[in-house]
Amino acid sequence: MKKYKIAFFDAKDYDKNSFIRSNKDDRFEINYFDTRLTEDTCRLAEGSDVVCVFVNDDVNRKVIDTLVSMNVKLIALRCAGYNNVDVEYAYEKIHIVRVPAYSPYAVAEHAMALLLTSIRRIHKAYIRTKDFNFSLNGLTGFDLHGKTVGIIGTGKIGRIFIDICKGFGMNVIAYDKFPAEGSGINYVSLPEIWEKSDIISFHCPLTDENRHMVNAESIARMKKGVVLINTSRGALIDTEALVEGIKQRQIGAACLDVYEEESNVFFHDYSNHIVDDDTLARLISMPNVIVTSHQAFLTEEALSNIADTTLENVEEFFENDYSKNEVCYKCPDVAKCGQKHSKKCF
Repeated sequence: MKKYKIAFFDAKDYDKNSFIRSNKDDRFEINYFDTRLTEDTCRLAEGSDVVCVFVNDDVNRKVIDTLVSMNVKLIALRCAGYNNVDVEYAYEKIHIVRVPAYSPYAVAEHAMALLLTSIRRIHKAYIRTKDFNFSLNGLTGFDLHGKTVGIIGTGKIGRIFIDICKGFGMNVIAYDKFPAEGSGINYVSLPEIWEKSDIISFHCPLTDENRHMVNAESIARMKKGVVLINTSRGALIDTEALVEGIKQRQIGAACLDVYEEESNVFFHDYSNHIVDDDTLARLISMPNVIVTSHQAFLTEEALSNIADTTLENVEEFFENDYSKNEVCYKCPDVAKCGQKHSKKCF
């Protein structure tokens, strides 16, 4: 097998460690870059066969044109979502592959960890006891048992989160544009999710259709005191509307592992800097908001699966002229696509 060259963007130590382990036989020449892939940095990929990118890399039209001009053949996403890639523009120019599932358990478990931390005030108790303050004032939570949780998106992660919620004795309702037939899931309309749920958790990809699905109008329809959990994509929620909903006491708590303007903030240490994002600063300052920095995926098992699948995708693409994990804007629409998916999409 030819030794293919990969330009690896937005590389962190945990990324490097997992990919070095997966590439132990040196099948690939991987150049790691700390910087994100943007219009200003894409020239770093010159001479590479593949660019490997993550959720906050910006693969827009100009980036795609530059990659194509440098004869880069493949964009290898080391994540499931691809809303940061102009997939339609890439068609017939450059191929895209992704990691559709790395550890759905990691993300679902993190969503529940956020929920439990929030409603039982564990984060506050931890800080207090560090100062030997053992008062229970202000730490009263509520039982999950018997509460109604609305799940938006019932793919692998959503279904695992449903199982976890059922283990707590919760009443589960769900919405999905494409319901899983024969799953036994209690599907309802989106307005019913807003109106009936004590807790709402998001497990769907970001599309043009559902961008800002949580907005001033939908928040007004929700139960007073609703808890929102988002471990999917930040732009599902209109952050300004979220802040206003919290200020008006309509939203009781928000558990956020993602944020719609996260690309220039998350995955970096700004502890000694002043962050310019006033909206994020307001969110973090609110006592009923928990923000983690897109870490729901971050387990040893998930990192190992991401590295293995990404490199398998690259090898399959070049050696077999095919990848089962290719991303194509036509594929979700069977009428447009018409392929049996036994070869490359173009």
